[in-house]
Amino acid sequence: MIRRLIRKVFGGSDADKPTILPLARHGIRREQIHPCALKVTRSLSEAGYAAFVVGGAVRDLLIGREPKDFDVATDATPEEVRRCFRRSRIIGRRFQIVHVYCGNDTIEVTTFRASQGEPEADEDRVTAEDGLILRDNVFGSQAEDAARRDFTVNALYYDPEREEIWDSHGGVNDAKKRILRMIGDPETRYREDPVRMLRAARFAAKLDFRIDPATRAPIARLAPLLERIPAARLFDEMIKLLLSGHAERGVRQLRAEGLHHGIFPMLDAILDDPKRQPFIHAALHDTDERVRNDQSASPAFLIACLLWFDMNTAWQRLQDQGEPAAAALFAAMDQVLEQQRDTLAFPRRFDGMIKEIWALQPRFEQRSGARPYRLLTHPRFRAGYDFLLIRAKGGDAPQELADWWTRFQEASETERAAMLLPAKAGEGKRRRRPRKPRRSGNEGASNLA
Repeated sequence: MIRRLIRKVFGGSDADKPTILPLARHGIRREQIHPCALKVTRSLSEAGYAAFVVGGAVRDLLIGREPKDFDVATDATPEEVRRCFRRSRIIGRRFQIVHVYCGNDTIEVTTFRASQGEPEADEDRVTAEDGLILRDNVFGSQAEDAARRDFTVNALYYDPEREEIWDSHGGVNDAKKRILRMIGDPETRYREDPVRMLRAARFAAKLDFRIDPATRAPIARLAPLLERIPAARLFDEMIKLLLSGHAERGVRQLRAEGLHHGIFPMLDAILDDPKRQPFIHAALHDTDERVRNDQSASPAFLIACLLWFDMNTAWQRLQDQGEPAAAALFAAMDQVLEQQRDTLAFPRRFDGMIKEIWALQPRFEQRSGARPYRLLTHPRFRAGYDFLLIRAKGGDAPQELADWWTRFQEASETERAAMLLPAKAGEGKRRRRPRKPRRSGNEGASNLA
């Protein structure tokens, strides 16, 4: 602990000192940083702490992309950060961080973490026998923190006050060459946190970077380590990939690295089944287009796409066993969602939207009478219609059906009436219970008497 304190106060060796690049060398101006991130770094600096915008935001600005998130790293402990900001809270147990709230925006603030391999035991760092980090809240210097980050392009620290980039591992040069390189020994780093293998595939796809050969070499061999990662964390990583705007490329990257089998079970059957591939690729392409056009993209919608064939298979099996179609549909929904939840822990709050999208699909086939008009007013009509379009693109539904609903939405009332199909024999007819004869007032009186 004393050695760590000395390093924090006096700094490490010359080898630990970063290369400090002025504005003229990198071109990132203070005005490009989110105002809330600037407020956080300025407040920490005024309180006597070091504070940098760090990681993906710096990387994205270097390569001409607009960052979605601005994170801050500091030498202040989580408790010290918490005292600097009234609207903030400490979260996490494996790694403690602070969320600082600024209007509707949230800035994630992390404390510099110490390097690995400390000789003294520390209850704040717990590592499994195979190297997996279970808990790590040991704090250190900025140089140590840079060494702890995964890839060189994510270990860049931007000082908004001086408009400087601090680069300890050649990340600026790697960003210019579009290379994804692991800091330290790749195998050791993957054993510390196997999710880094998924991050390598995701960043390579998202940024259109080439994975450095040494960084790539151990991935296929170490892929089974991902079985130790909690299902909820794997689900979060999958959603990041699928909503990155480069989901199609990301899925191909997973296959190229040998990371798809057994890790994302939802994708396994689809990726290996030629009949399902057109549908899932249509879904991924549609999602990518929506993300790139700044339109909403829902994880629940994607899960509905990924599980559609499994649900259909279960639905048909229940009908073959004698279940009525409607009852079989809802039973199949529940069955498939629960089966997949055991493998990949998606939140139950998604269930409602998933089920509504699925339940609407048979209703699109009903194009007579008042049913199409009622369907137009359904709260999930748009999501169900978008799902129908993907089914048509993927060959799972007739293109004529999708085109009909596209025209029906845009048509006038007269045109809509002309578009309706004749009712099929027996369609729309319900069995009515025979009405009981009404009792007259006298009959009631006599019974009461």
